[in-house]
Amino acid sequence: MPLIIGSYKLKSRFLLAPMAGITDRLYRDLCRSFGAGLATSEMISSDLSLLNTRKTQSRLLHKSEAQPRCVQILGTEPKVMAEAARFNESIGADIIDINMGCPAKKVCRKAAGSALMQDPELVRKILTEVVNAVNIPVTVKIRTGTSATQRNALSIAKIAEDCGISALAVHGRTRKQAYKGFAEFESIRRIKQQSNIPVIANGDISNTHDAKFVLNYTRADGLMLGRITLGQPWIFQELINGLANKKEKQVLSNKDIKCIIIEHIKNIHTFNPGNKPLDQSRIARKYIDWYLYRLIGQETSLLNKYRQEVFSITEAKQQLQTLENILDEIFI
Repeated sequence: MPLIIGSYKLKSRFLLAPMAGITDRLYRDLCRSFGAGLATSEMISSDLSLLNTRKTQSRLLHKSEAQPRCVQILGTEPKVMAEAARFNESIGADIIDINMGCPAKKVCRKAAGSALMQDPELVRKILTEVVNAVNIPVTVKIRTGTSATQRNALSIAKIAEDCGISALAVHGRTRKQAYKGFAEFESIRRIKQQSNIPVIANGDISNTHDAKFVLNYTRADGLMLGRITLGQPWIFQELINGLANKKEKQVLSNKDIKCIIIEHIKNIHTFNPGNKPLDQSRIARKYIDWYLYRLIGQETSLLNKYRQEVFSITEAKQQLQTLENILDEIFI
C-alpha cells in the first residue's frame, strides 16, 4: 500500500527523519535519490525574529527542491508556531511537521520538543492553531512519552487526529531514554490500531529483517530512518529492494560508493544556501567521519588514523584529495 500524506502519494514508505545539523538540502536530495519517499528539513525555530540568522537561513526550504517539501518547526507558543507555519508555506513548504519528539536537553529545557508531551492541552492548542493556519497537510513527530512511567503517546495521538493532523510519526523511545536502550513497538502498534491517519514507525530499523518485523507487528503505514542512514544513505534502496523480495543489498561496487561519497563532499564544498560565510571543510568532516565509520567499522586505530589525516585539513581541495586517497586505500 502506498503511503499518502494529504494529497501526496509518496514514492516509497521509507522516510528520512529530520535531524538537526544533518538533514540539510544536500543530504535530503541524496537520500531521495536512493528512494526516500519524504525527506524532512532540519528543525527550524518558530521564532521568526531568528529568520535572518545564518542557521535559520541555511535550513529554509527552496522551491527548487523536489516535492513534497516538508519543513519541521519547533516551538511552544501556538500562535507563534502558526505564524511560522504560514511563513514556511509561503516560501514553498508542501507539508508542515511539528517537532514533539526531540529529547535534547537544550530543547526540552524550553519545554519544546518531546517536553510538550507532558502538557496535552498545550499540544491540542498548538496543533489546532497550526492546522487552521495553513492550507497544506500538517504532521507531527512524537515519542512514546516522557518516561517509562509516563507513556502517553496513545492519548497524544488521539489529540493529533482530532485536531486534523494528516500523519503521525512515532519514535519508539521515551524522552528520558533519548537514544539509549531499545525502541519498543507495542505503543506504535496500539496507536495504529486506534488511528485513521497514517502512522509512521521510527527507531532501531537497520536492515530488511527489522523493517519487515516492524511493519508486520505494528501495521504502520511507513518507516522513518534517522541515524542508521549516516554514512550509508543508500540504505533506503537496500530496504526497498528487501521488502520487494529482491536482493537485500543494493549492488554497489566500491567504485560506486567512492563516487557517491566524493560527489557528496564536493557538493558540500560549494553549497552555501544562506549566502553567508561558511567553513565548508568543517561541515564536511562529520559526513566524512560517518562514511569512514561505516566502511571501517570497529577498527579504531585505522579509523583514528584516517580521522587525523582528514580533520587536520582546512582547505577544501586538499581535504577532498586526502579523502580520495583514503578511499583508494580502503578499497584496494
